[in-house]
Amino acid sequence: MTNMYPTRFGYCVPIFAWPGSGLFRTPGFAALEPSQALTTAWLADALGYDSIWVADHLMLGHEQSILEGWTTLAAIAGSTSRARLGIIHQGHYFRHPAVAAKMIATLDQLSGGRFIYFADTGTRLSEHRAYGLHYPEDVRPRMDDFLEGLDLTLKLWASSESAPLTFEGKFYHVHEAVCAPPPVQLPHPPIWFGEAHPITLDACARLGQGWNSVPVGLETMKTRLSALREACANVGRDFSTLEISYETQILMAPTRDGVREQLRMMLALTPDGAPTLNDAGVDDFIAGRTAAYPSYLTDAWLVGTPDEVAGQIETYRALGVSHFMLWFMDAPRAEGMTLFMEQVAPRFRG
Repeated sequence: MTNMYPTRFGYCVPIFAWPGSGLFRTPGFAALEPSQALTTAWLADALGYDSIWVADHLMLGHEQSILEGWTTLAAIAGSTSRARLGIIHQGHYFRHPAVAAKMIATLDQLSGGRFIYFADTGTRLSEHRAYGLHYPEDVRPRMDDFLEGLDLTLKLWASSESAPLTFEGKFYHVHEAVCAPPPVQLPHPPIWFGEAHPITLDACARLGQGWNSVPVGLETMKTRLSALREACANVGRDFSTLEISYETQILMAPTRDGVREQLRMMLALTPDGAPTLNDAGVDDFIAGRTAAYPSYLTDAWLVGTPDEVAGQIETYRALGVSHFMLWFMDAPRAEGMTLFMEQVAPRFRG
């Protein structure tokens, strides 16, 4: 299908480490080095990435060590000048929605209108409980709370001194509140939703400008997009007006042997006592017994040489995906992110 949006590439900043066998997001990062967040984000902006993203968790990764998302993004905003900025699955229960509205408006002002609001209930019940934060276990009350908070946020952005907002909801209440200055972007920063729950898809069809999926592979992605199209049809929304994003991991090198060596180095970082990766395809590839990439890597991620990765991107573009949020598995090293912008991204620029 023809994409309404140009192809865009986002860089996911390594603000936590997950070394070794889990191969999750940042497997090449032995331990968190906070300064690397600003270094890699600045480089992503300089290389021409269209968007820069940070995760939103309080406890995650090696030693549960992760930088706080909003603080990090604010610092990144001050050190970059062109890329759009966003928080992946921004945690609703981490910040009161009225305060979050003020934070978003402020960052949008200070960054010159670069913020994307990836609105979400948040995940990981365990970290909410650890920090003493409310988080309903059932999805229905969680979504009801979240959607009322989003309604409050949108109405606050439309407030002014001459038209303050009084809001009496089930979960949230404000009295003669004003959010000034408002966001730079009109009518508001683009709102993205994520994942494929029917309530989320309905909200995206009614309120969203974008939708994102975590790595699920081509067939599941087709199913998810079909459900989103149906949600749009149910409310009379043109599906093509949504920007479709795929958040995935990427492992690339100039040659297949280079991919093999990177994977070997990542697995060598597995902490003592951590589970080992038990996958015959990975073992055979690393040992050189086969040249075939293991399906463990290729089922949902982008893996290979620049030519191979470009071909994989094209298959997702054919589904309607136009924005790719990339977790470079060799981060915080710059080789992968640099090679991508030099040899892959130019093939998709208009």
